[in-house]
Amino acid sequence: MIRRNPARPIITPQQIRPSSPDVEVIGAFNPGAVRVGSEIVLVIRVAERPLCPEPEWVAFPTVRPDGEGVEILRVRRDDPDIDVSDPRVVIYRGRMYLTSISHLRVARSRDGVNFQIDPEPNLTPENPYEWYGLEDPRITPLEGRYVIAYTSVSHLGVSVSLAETEDFRRFHRLGVIFPPSNKDVALFPERIGGRYAALHRPSDVSIGRPEMWLAFSPDLRHWGEHRHILALRPGRWDGARLGAGGVPFLTPEGWLSIYHGSDGHRYGLGALLLDAEAPYVVRARSEEPIMLPEAGYETKGFFPNTVFTCGTVAEADGTLRIYYGAADESIAVAVTTVEEVLASLRPFRTKD
Repeated sequence: MIRRNPARPIITPQQIRPSSPDVEVIGAFNPGAVRVGSEIVLVIRVAERPLCPEPEWVAFPTVRPDGEGVEILRVRRDDPDIDVSDPRVVIYRGRMYLTSISHLRVARSRDGVNFQIDPEPNLTPENPYEWYGLEDPRITPLEGRYVIAYTSVSHLGVSVSLAETEDFRRFHRLGVIFPPSNKDVALFPERIGGRYAALHRPSDVSIGRPEMWLAFSPDLRHWGEHRHILALRPGRWDGARLGAGGVPFLTPEGWLSIYHGSDGHRYGLGALLLDAEAPYVVRARSEEPIMLPEAGYETKGFFPNTVFTCGTVAEADGTLRIYYGAADESIAVAVTTVEEVLASLRPFRTKD
């Protein structure tokens, strides 16, 4: 059902110019995607880490004591208080630090495969809720502009913020809409019953599970009427965690959303069908994943065995383009059809 087109990454870290001379780009991945006229526009998560030429040392960002911005901490690798076993984080003296900081950068393409990437960052951390980066953007065309939901990370926690743009050159921040701990927010592209709607994924560290919820808002800033809509399936491909992928889009059968799931060892993609008028009602769900990491650039890389989407483009002819992060390192695109995805779903039952 899924065709990797082309069968290689379409954007790699080597194609991204670093934002400053003292950092290196280690990941260009998890892009939001949207069609804008004759072009497909991506908003890419670009991860950069401090340069550290001495291999016996580790350099990582930490928030300054005054809480205004970050500084670089350097620690010897043989320090007994440091753990660098996970490439995404450093554990130092019992505290967790990210190994990189992400910003967002725009790319454009007429054929959906060959992209021109802006030479400079478009959105960078600029307030205390973002000091550790802007991650995993999802782009929703909404009422004449484009609204971008992104994960904002800081020493205060993992929250979700919004920005809006009309041209992907000038951006206006709307601020935090979901406080910690939350992520995987995807806004629906039209009002439902007169209100905005969003999928989101709260994640308490002490109780509860990383599962999918839905919320409504009258104004994009104040969110309520939260409902739990999709649970983990222990022992299955989405048994450890799940969350929204690309922005839901309307089909004759209802709202179709590609979502991600993990069994604790790999991240794959499935599909979810929600009722057109009551999107908290699940109509159907993937029994098996529609995509798993198989290609070398998906099974090997910065965070191996990962395919993770934040951007899908449903074309007028029924083609569905899935732009995804491969191994938290590069961007690839897979192509299928809306009809094939819908045909693969199993009607939802409560015990699912």
